[in-house]
Amino acid sequence: MKNPDKNALRLAIGHASLTGPRERNEDYCGYATPEGLELENKGVIAAVADGIGGHKGGREAAEYTVRGLLADYFATPDTWGVPRAIETVTTALNRWVIAEAGRNAELTGMATTLSALVLRGRRYYTAHIGDSRIYRLQEGRLLCLTVDHTWEHPELNNVLSRAIGLDPRVLMDFADGDLAVDDRFLLVSDGVWGVLPDALMADVLLDHPEPQAAAAALTSLALAHGGHDNATAVVVDVLGLPPAGLRDSLESAASLPLPHRLKPGHTLDGLVVEEVLHDARETLLYRVRNPRNGQQLVLKTLQPGMEGDSGATAALLMEEWRARRVVSPFFPQVVPAEQRSCLYYLMTWHAGATLQARLDSGQHFPAGEVVRLGVALLRAIAALHRLDIVHRDIKTDNIHLGQDGVLRVLDLGVAISLGERKADEPIGQAGTPSYMAPELFEKPEPQPGHDLYAAGVVLYHLLTRKYPYGEIEPFQTPKFTEQLRPTRWRPEIPGWLENILLKAVSKEAKERFETAEEFILALERGATRPLAAPSRQALAQRNPLKLWKIVAALSIVLNFVLLLILLR
Repeated sequence: MKNPDKNALRLAIGHASLTGPRERNEDYCGYATPEGLELENKGVIAAVADGIGGHKGGREAAEYTVRGLLADYFATPDTWGVPRAIETVTTALNRWVIAEAGRNAELTGMATTLSALVLRGRRYYTAHIGDSRIYRLQEGRLLCLTVDHTWEHPELNNVLSRAIGLDPRVLMDFADGDLAVDDRFLLVSDGVWGVLPDALMADVLLDHPEPQAAAAALTSLALAHGGHDNATAVVVDVLGLPPAGLRDSLESAASLPLPHRLKPGHTLDGLVVEEVLHDARETLLYRVRNPRNGQQLVLKTLQPGMEGDSGATAALLMEEWRARRVVSPFFPQVVPAEQRSCLYYLMTWHAGATLQARLDSGQHFPAGEVVRLGVALLRAIAALHRLDIVHRDIKTDNIHLGQDGVLRVLDLGVAISLGERKADEPIGQAGTPSYMAPELFEKPEPQPGHDLYAAGVVLYHLLTRKYPYGEIEPFQTPKFTEQLRPTRWRPEIPGWLENILLKAVSKEAKERFETAEEFILALERGATRPLAAPSRQALAQRNPLKLWKIVAALSIVLNFVLLLILLR
């Protein structure tokens, strides 16, 4: 694969697989080299598998696993990290191999090793199970990136402790690192590394600059040195890397200027501004109209004063990138902008108002309507979580109810793609204090459950116009005691709905709903299968100060009584 685009990842790949003395080659290798956005979003993947099992079972397992991985990896959401995508795919492949071995006697005991390499952007990722290996040759030094999964056996060599098809649970090893131009990666079966010492393999790789020639030389040399196994090698050369920070094609928009402040009647790239929808500290939202087709859209950009702020620019670009991938009726959809002259992106516009605007206008929400809206909101959140995205600012201001009756979640500005985030990457402040789970005030890692807590607060607020622990102001350090029951303000709220809300906004994360689907099921079952009322906390937990006041008062009374007795 030699991509002519100098701003894209450029690679050269060669492969070879020889049968050797055996009648059947149970190794299998392959690679996939997409182009354009798929290359930027998913990268290039190469894999080697060494099948085990009687008759044709080993070859079946190896070929199906590699082919399945190369195809299905690209079908996973772009927002997933590489390890999650590969783990999800290999888990399904493992189930197939085990099931197939159980159905066909000829395939009994079949399994396979798997070593996969993904190169995306300026980083590499390895996924490995079994005793195939992945090496990296850098500046003349050959380093093995994987650890063999084998048992020590006094009579047999390379008895696998882990493999695809060996156990119902797949335990893959994952690793990653930075790429450099002129890096060379080698994926080999044990028919190569088990015969050739590392030093000899390094010499072969250095003596053969073309990856195809290097792969062919390694496999041939392994058999020439007395190898009795199949010999397979894939060689990947890194010829060029994309610019630092390039995540996708949207990054090219980073150099665009910000539009000046627009007013109704102004035009931008042929779009006519009709209304300023939102004027925040960093961002601006306008309702615009395309005069060619009459379509009304939302244009989102940064405040003119943010010009040159690389962090804000990157955040807006990543917000558009995420929004493009959330294809769901519960979210505004990104509309392609033709020949942008400035930094902004476009979304569909929908007549209606946010839930907070409806509350502010005096709208009353009956319990049945709140349940309907709750189910829709949680389906929207579930769609995000399936993409490994956490919204981080679910609140009534960010939930829009259209005139068409459809609920839509707004503003992915502080959302995080968990699979894309590096462990040491700062997460920044997110959320509105009254909707934030108690543990968020200690700044833990973002979790999908935090969106579910916020959804519970939204439903609570729609019913009562209050918050379960009282309103929390910014920069306040709140004290979470006992929740206030919603029937305190709305006695007509059904008991089963109150129990659901109290569970959703429980102080302890372990007592809340674990998934959006579980929350939805509770709402849909309603009174037919009500949840038990949450147990009230002991006074010592609920209000320790009050407890000590009571103890002190009792102590004073007791001491007074004892004093009277002694004075008699």
